[in-house]
Amino acid sequence: MAHPLSPLGIAHTLISLLPVVAGLYGLTRDRRIDAASGAGKLYLAGLTVSVLTSFGLSSTGGINPGHVLGVLALLAAFGGAWLVPAFSFLGRLRPYLQAFGLSFSFFLLLVPGINETLTRLPAAAPLATGPDDPVVRTALLGWLVLFIVGFVLQSRGIRRATSASGPAASRRAE
Repeated sequence: MAHPLSPLGIAHTLISLLPVVAGLYGLTRDRRIDAASGAGKLYLAGLTVSVLTSFGLSSTGGINPGHVLGVLALLAAFGGAWLVPAFSFLGRLRPYLQAFGLSFSFFLLLVPGINETLTRLPAAAPLATGPDDPVVRTALLGWLVLFIVGFVLQSRGIRRATSASGPAASRRAE
């Protein structure tokens, strides 16, 4: 039987669904997570609260890989949302780096989520026994491939959008 969730674990799980849903909504609607949109703002707020609540959870009693991934997700998200657009010297790379930062944060957000889901559900007989289980490793490999394909598609969309808007728009973006 799976380990029961504490009240904080339940709250963290529910809070963590917010950035997942907001991120999926943005990726579906806009083909990216747009930090300026309502969904993007909700994603960033939900991600922040999700990572903060994770620090109260640890089966090992200290900092674990999930906590580290959470901090990296925050750095990637806020770097992509706020820092990259502010650095004009990045020129034409800015939209690509912004998309990468926010997409990579979404990827990192779901790595511990995939492990936790597979090791807890179904409750009577979880699909996996831990992070080293082949089921978890295969799911994470699939998630990595999906992330790479998704970012390549985002990059192609950015390239099409910048080339369709012409050289004047490219200069304005710099």
